Amino acid sequence: MLGRERIEYKTPDQVRAMRRAGLVVADIHAALRAAAAPGMTTADLDAVAADVLDRAGARSNFLGYQGYPAHVCISVNEEIVHGIPGGRVLRAGDVVSFDCGAVVAGWHGDAAFTLVLDPADPADELLVRTTERAMWAGVAALATGTRLGEVGAAVEDVVDDVAATTGTRLGIVEEYVGHGIGTAMHQPPDVLNYRARDRGPRLRPGMVLCVEPMITAGSPVNDVLADDWTVVTRDGSRAAHYEHTVALGPAGVWVLTAPDGGAAALGELGVRVAPLD
Repeated sequence: MLGRERIEYKTPDQVRAMRRAGLVVADIHAALRAAAAPGMTTADLDAVAADVLDRAGARSNFLGYQGYPAHVCISVNEEIVHGIPGGRVLRAGDVVSFDCGAVVAGWHGDAAFTLVLDPADPADELLVRTTERAMWAGVAALATGTRLGEVGAAVEDVVDDVAATTGTRLGIVEEYVGHGIGTAMHQPPDVLNYRARDRGPRLRPGMVLCVEPMITAGSPVNDVLADDWTVVTRDGSRAAHYEHTVALGPAGVWVLTAPDGGAAALGELGVRVAPLD
């Protein structure tokens, strides 16, 4: 289509190959959930991710990407995304986001999640739950929609609903968005997390897309720190980040970075997944 960057469409066999990378990412998530605790440093948790990658015979698609120095991104509290693991010690009540990726046989997987270390503040729990819910609403829009722009509308609808039902107004970060993925970690098209006048490309089988809303407890206005990577909220409010890699097939969607393919979460939204394995 004129005016749009070329999208890489995948064959069913290529989607199956991407599923292998996606399951490595799922294993990284499981290991990080089990290991994260007060007293751990973010470098300790990067080592946990590195061990999962090594045992799987996979490599990180973050390490060395435009000079990025770690295996995963770990962002704490006011850090929205791209936090570099290091000496920061996790404390009770911290909000911690993990953005993780893997490459297997040249194919990429990418997914993120956020947790709150106990004891959790109810406001932080609402932020994290809303971000996860918004991500799944976006994934469901891939299954039921016709244009990519419906993903952003679905994400924004969730945030608007939380404001209407709880009185809590959350911010949607607009500068950092989802993306296509395949033989590279970041490919066209951009997957927006908010409504836009441009409806985006038509959804077609063979697309593989990352849906990844980043939501803040205060203003979404942000800055990049002096390390040229870590993105923080300007007002110091906390942030959450969720992401999955999703394949569109002739019969529906398949969440490549979820062990169950997204069946449980999407089932609650009335969407059935269409695995190829």
